[in-house]
Amino acid sequence: MNFPKRKQKIIEQLDQAGEVDIKQLATELDISEITIRRDLNQLAADGLLYRTHGGATKVNPLEKPHSFVNKSAQNAGVKDAICRLAVAQINDGDIIFMDCGSTVFRLCQFIKNKKIKVITNSLPVIYELQNCAVSVNIIGGELDKERQAVHGTTAIEHINKYRATKAFLGIDGISKTGLFANSEYEASITSAFAANSAYTYILCDATKIGKETYLNFAGLDLINAIITDAEADQLKDFNTKEITILKASV
Repeated sequence: MNFPKRKQKIIEQLDQAGEVDIKQLATELDISEITIRRDLNQLAADGLLYRTHGGATKVNPLEKPHSFVNKSAQNAGVKDAICRLAVAQINDGDIIFMDCGSTVFRLCQFIKNKKIKVITNSLPVIYELQNCAVSVNIIGGELDKERQAVHGTTAIEHINKYRATKAFLGIDGISKTGLFANSEYEASITSAFAANSAYTYILCDATKIGKETYLNFAGLDLINAIITDAEADQLKDFNTKEITILKASV
Protein backbone atom coordinates (compact mmCIF):
# COMPACT_ATOMS: atom_id res chain seq x y z
CA MET A 1 0.00 0.00 0.00
CA ASN A 2 1.50 3.33 -1.07
CA PHE A 3 1.66 6.47 1.04
CA PRO A 4 -1.43 8.26 -0.43
CA LYS A 5 -3.60 5.22 0.35
CA ARG A 6 -2.12 4.89 3.84
CA LYS A 7 -2.71 8.61 4.37
CA GLN A 8 -6.36 8.21 3.44
CA LYS A 9 -6.79 5.29 5.84
CA ILE A 10 -5.13 7.18 8.68
CA ILE A 11 -7.25 10.31 8.15
CA GLU A 12 -10.43 8.21 7.97
CA GLN A 13 -9.61 6.58 11.31
CA LEU A 14 -8.84 9.97 12.86
CA ASP A 15 -12.17 11.32 11.65
CA GLN A 16 -13.99 8.34 13.15
CA ALA A 17 -12.16 7.87 16.43
CA GLY A 18 -10.31 11.16 16.99
CA GLU A 19 -7.02 9.32 17.55
CA VAL A 20 -4.89 6.51 16.15
CA ASP A 21 -2.39 4.05 17.67
CA ILE A 22 0.88 3.11 15.95
CA LYS A 23 0.73 -0.60 16.83
CA GLN A 24 -2.91 -0.89 15.77
CA LEU A 25 -2.27 0.90 12.48
CA ALA A 26 0.75 -1.27 11.72
CA THR A 27 -1.37 -4.39 12.19
CA GLU A 28 -4.38 -3.15 10.22
CA LEU A 29 -2.33 -1.80 7.32
CA ASP A 30 0.13 -4.72 7.41
CA ILE A 31 3.24 -2.53 7.48
CA SER A 32 6.04 -1.90 9.96
CA GLU A 33 5.75 0.44 12.92
CA ILE A 34 8.73 2.37 11.53
CA THR A 35 6.78 3.13 8.37
CA ILE A 36 3.72 4.20 10.36
CA ARG A 37 5.85 6.50 12.51
CA ARG A 38 7.32 8.06 9.38
CA ASP A 39 3.82 8.51 7.89
CA LEU A 40 2.51 10.15 11.06
CA ASN A 41 5.50 12.46 11.24
CA GLN A 42 4.92 13.53 7.64
CA LEU A 43 1.20 14.14 8.23
CA ALA A 44 2.03 16.11 11.37
CA ALA A 45 4.49 18.24 9.40
CA ASP A 46 1.70 18.91 6.88
CA GLY A 47 -0.58 20.05 9.71
CA LEU A 48 -3.05 17.18 9.29
CA LEU A 49 -2.69 15.67 12.77
CA TYR A 50 -0.98 16.04 16.16
CA ARG A 51 1.72 13.48 17.03
CA THR A 52 1.51 11.81 20.42
CA HIS A 53 3.89 9.36 22.07
CA GLY A 54 2.04 6.26 20.84
CA GLY A 55 0.24 7.60 17.80
CA ALA A 56 -1.61 10.75 16.82
CA THR A 57 -4.75 12.76 17.48
CA LYS A 58 -7.02 14.70 15.17
CA VAL A 59 -6.25 18.33 14.41
CA ASN A 60 -9.31 20.28 15.47
CA PRO A 61 -9.21 24.07 15.00
CA LEU A 62 -12.57 24.24 16.75
CA GLU A 63 -10.95 23.50 20.09
CA LYS A 64 -10.03 27.18 20.26
CA PRO A 65 -11.96 29.20 21.02
CA HIS A 66 -13.97 26.81 23.19
CA SER A 67 -16.89 29.23 23.06
CA PHE A 68 -17.64 28.34 19.44
CA VAL A 69 -17.53 24.60 20.14
CA ASN A 70 -19.82 25.01 23.12
CA LYS A 71 -22.21 27.20 21.18
CA SER A 72 -22.36 24.75 18.28
CA ALA A 73 -23.04 21.84 20.63
CA GLN A 74 -25.84 23.64 22.49
CA ASN A 75 -29.30 22.50 21.44
CA ALA A 76 -27.62 20.17 18.93
CA GLY A 77 -30.70 18.04 18.30
CA VAL A 78 -32.77 21.04 17.27
CA LYS A 79 -29.98 22.48 15.13
CA ASP A 80 -29.50 19.15 13.35
CA ALA A 81 -33.24 18.89 12.65
CA ILE A 82 -33.12 22.36 11.10
CA CYS A 83 -30.08 21.39 9.02
CA ARG A 84 -31.67 18.17 7.77
CA LEU A 85 -34.52 20.25 6.39
CA ALA A 86 -32.04 22.75 4.95
CA VAL A 87 -30.04 20.09 3.12
CA ALA A 88 -33.23 18.95 1.39
CA GLN A 89 -33.23 22.35 -0.33
CA ILE A 90 -29.74 21.81 -1.80
CA ASN A 91 -29.17 20.21 -5.20
CA ASP A 92 -25.98 19.06 -6.90
CA GLY A 93 -24.55 21.96 -8.87
CA ASP A 94 -25.70 24.60 -6.40
CA ILE A 95 -23.41 27.44 -5.37
CA ILE A 96 -24.17 28.30 -1.75
CA PHE A 97 -23.10 30.90 0.77
CA MET A 98 -22.58 29.75 4.37
CA ASP A 99 -21.78 32.19 7.17
CA CYS A 100 -20.20 31.61 10.58
CA GLY A 101 -23.39 30.84 12.52
CA SER A 102 -23.27 27.84 14.87
CA THR A 103 -26.40 26.31 13.34
CA VAL A 104 -25.09 26.84 9.80
CA PHE A 105 -21.88 25.06 10.82
CA ARG A 106 -23.85 21.94 11.69
CA LEU A 107 -25.09 21.83 8.09
CA CYS A 108 -21.60 20.66 7.06
CA GLN A 109 -22.10 17.08 8.23
CA PHE A 110 -25.08 16.66 5.89
CA ILE A 111 -23.61 18.06 2.66
CA LYS A 112 -20.24 16.33 2.39
CA ASN A 113 -21.37 14.10 -0.47
CA LYS A 114 -23.02 16.93 -2.40
CA LYS A 115 -21.38 18.08 -5.63
CA ILE A 116 -21.72 21.77 -4.79
CA LYS A 117 -19.57 24.85 -4.27
CA VAL A 118 -19.58 26.53 -0.85
CA ILE A 119 -18.43 30.12 -0.40
CA THR A 120 -17.83 30.89 3.26
CA ASN A 121 -16.14 33.18 5.78
CA SER A 122 -16.16 30.50 8.50
CA LEU A 123 -12.93 28.68 9.42
CA PRO A 124 -14.78 25.78 11.09
CA VAL A 125 -16.85 25.29 7.91
CA ILE A 126 -13.67 25.30 5.81
CA TYR A 127 -12.06 22.72 8.07
CA GLU A 128 -15.13 20.49 8.15
CA LEU A 129 -15.59 20.46 4.37
CA GLN A 130 -12.01 19.66 3.39
CA ASN A 131 -11.40 16.27 1.76
CA CYS A 132 -14.99 15.76 0.62
CA ALA A 133 -17.08 16.23 -2.54
CA VAL A 134 -17.75 19.90 -1.78
CA SER A 135 -15.67 22.59 -3.50
CA VAL A 136 -14.84 25.41 -1.07
CA ASN A 137 -14.19 29.09 -1.83
CA ILE A 138 -12.59 30.89 1.14
CA ILE A 139 -13.52 34.52 1.77
CA GLY A 140 -10.48 36.75 2.38
CA GLY A 141 -10.23 39.52 4.98
CA GLU A 142 -9.54 40.10 8.67
CA LEU A 143 -9.73 37.15 11.05
CA ASP A 144 -12.02 37.40 14.06
CA LYS A 145 -10.32 34.91 16.40
CA GLU A 146 -13.26 34.69 18.78
CA ARG A 147 -15.80 33.91 16.05
CA GLN A 148 -13.28 31.95 13.94
CA ALA A 149 -14.54 33.93 10.94
CA VAL A 150 -13.33 36.44 8.37
CA HIS A 151 -14.87 39.92 8.30
CA GLY A 152 -14.11 43.42 7.04
CA THR A 153 -14.12 45.48 3.85
CA THR A 154 -12.03 43.00 1.87
CA ALA A 155 -14.42 40.19 2.79
CA ILE A 156 -17.39 42.21 1.52
CA GLU A 157 -15.56 43.00 -1.73
CA HIS A 158 -14.83 39.29 -2.16
CA ILE A 159 -18.45 38.29 -1.60
CA ASN A 160 -19.68 40.91 -4.06
CA LYS A 161 -17.72 39.24 -6.86
CA TYR A 162 -19.80 36.08 -6.68
CA ARG A 163 -23.40 35.01 -7.21
CA ALA A 164 -24.89 32.09 -5.30
CA THR A 165 -28.02 30.10 -5.99
CA LYS A 166 -28.76 29.86 -2.28
CA ALA A 167 -27.53 31.31 1.01
CA PHE A 168 -27.83 29.63 4.41
CA LEU A 169 -27.31 32.18 7.14
CA GLY A 170 -27.58 32.48 10.90
CA ILE A 171 -29.10 35.34 12.83
CA ASP A 172 -28.98 36.64 16.41
CA GLY A 173 -32.63 37.62 16.36
CA ILE A 174 -35.59 38.07 14.04
CA SER A 175 -38.89 39.85 14.63
CA LYS A 176 -41.54 41.64 12.58
CA THR A 177 -39.17 44.62 12.74
CA GLY A 178 -36.50 42.74 10.79
CA LEU A 179 -33.16 41.02 11.28
CA PHE A 180 -30.87 41.56 14.26
CA ALA A 181 -27.14 41.02 14.87
CA ASN A 182 -24.79 41.49 17.79
CA SER A 183 -22.10 43.21 15.73
CA GLU A 184 -21.81 45.40 12.66
CA TYR A 185 -19.19 43.03 11.20
CA GLU A 186 -21.58 40.08 11.19
CA ALA A 187 -24.47 42.24 9.96
CA SER A 188 -22.45 43.42 6.97
CA ILE A 189 -21.45 39.86 6.03
CA THR A 190 -25.05 38.63 6.31
CA SER A 191 -26.28 41.52 4.16
CA ALA A 192 -23.61 40.88 1.51
CA PHE A 193 -24.35 37.17 1.31
CA ALA A 194 -28.09 37.78 1.00
CA ALA A 195 -27.67 40.54 -1.60
CA ASN A 196 -25.67 38.24 -3.86
CA SER A 197 -27.84 35.14 -3.50
CA ALA A 198 -30.85 34.19 -5.63
CA TYR A 199 -32.60 32.73 -2.57
CA THR A 200 -31.78 33.27 1.12
CA TYR A 201 -32.61 30.93 4.00
CA ILE A 202 -32.31 31.91 7.66
CA LEU A 203 -31.54 28.96 9.95
CA CYS A 204 -32.63 29.68 13.51
CA ASP A 205 -34.08 27.84 16.47
CA ALA A 206 -37.15 29.00 18.34
CA THR A 207 -35.14 31.10 20.81
CA LYS A 208 -34.23 33.54 18.02
CA ILE A 209 -37.84 34.11 16.89
CA GLY A 210 -39.21 37.39 18.21
CA LYS A 211 -35.81 38.28 19.68
CA GLU A 212 -34.40 41.78 19.13
CA THR A 213 -30.72 42.33 19.91
CA TYR A 214 -28.13 45.08 19.51
CA LEU A 215 -28.41 45.95 15.83
CA ASN A 216 -31.49 45.97 13.59
CA PHE A 217 -29.61 45.87 10.28
CA ALA A 218 -32.21 44.84 7.68
CA GLY A 219 -35.88 44.32 7.03
CA LEU A 220 -37.54 40.98 6.40
CA ASP A 221 -37.43 41.64 2.67
CA LEU A 222 -33.75 40.63 2.73
CA ILE A 223 -34.69 36.96 3.10
CA ASN A 224 -36.89 34.41 1.34
CA ALA A 225 -37.34 31.64 3.88
CA ILE A 226 -36.96 30.73 7.56
CA ILE A 227 -36.10 27.19 8.66
CA THR A 228 -36.91 26.78 12.33
CA ASP A 229 -38.38 24.54 15.00
CA ALA A 230 -40.62 27.36 16.31
CA GLU A 231 -44.34 26.76 16.78
CA ALA A 232 -47.06 28.42 14.72
CA ASP A 233 -47.96 31.02 17.37
CA GLN A 234 -44.35 32.27 17.37
CA LEU A 235 -44.35 32.58 13.59
CA LYS A 236 -47.55 34.55 13.06
CA ASP A 237 -45.63 37.75 12.26
CA PHE A 238 -43.85 35.98 9.39
CA ASN A 239 -46.79 34.27 7.72
CA THR A 240 -46.73 36.36 4.56
CA LYS A 241 -46.58 35.43 0.91
CA GLU A 242 -43.07 36.93 0.74
CA ILE A 243 -41.52 34.59 3.34
CA THR A 244 -41.68 30.81 3.28
CA ILE A 245 -41.69 29.05 6.66
CA LEU A 246 -40.14 25.58 6.80
CA LYS A 247 -40.92 23.82 10.08
CA ALA A 248 -38.29 21.37 11.33
CA SER A 249 -39.51 18.28 13.16
CA VAL A 250 -37.48 17.68 16.30
